[in-house]
Amino acid sequence: MAAAGLGPGEAAAAAHALTLPAEAFGNDPRVELAWAMKAHQHAQVYFNLISSVDPKFLNLTKVDDQIYSEFRRTFRDLKIDVLDPEELKSEPAKEKWRPFCLRFEGVVEDFNYGTLLRLDCRKDYTEENSIFATRIQFFAIEIARNREGWNSIVYSSAKEPAAVDAALG
Repeated sequence: MAAAGLGPGEAAAAAHALTLPAEAFGNDPRVELAWAMKAHQHAQVYFNLISSVDPKFLNLTKVDDQIYSEFRRTFRDLKIDVLDPEELKSEPAKEKWRPFCLRFEGVVEDFNYGTLLRLDCRKDYTEENSIFATRIQFFAIEIARNREGWNSIVYSSAKEPAAVDAALG
């Protein structure tokens, strides 16, 4: 990632910039780079976590139960193993997601910050397998993937790569 070229002072300035309101910036490439670095780091940490700990036992927030129940009440039939980007980004989808997301304002810190979400839960974060989503969308989908067993393949493959290759292949 291009962020590796930042010195300590630049990295500190970028980190500070992330705490300022969005209105303070236009399309400042330094801020965009800092945000991309933070999102990429978050993605790596999360993938390492579900590779190391059985996802069925993970709690991502203090309100996982609320997020999961609201998510499945609102998006009962949403296929979460392999996401269709249209289910997140189309205008009809946005109309359904917006009220869901707003229910968590003041409940989940930074609920509307941008983050990366894997499209196919069996795979790592790559350019082809990632989409931008809000933090609450990430939590809702990943909590559901964890509870419904979809992320177990990541954990299993980290523990037993040969067994998973045989099962998939």
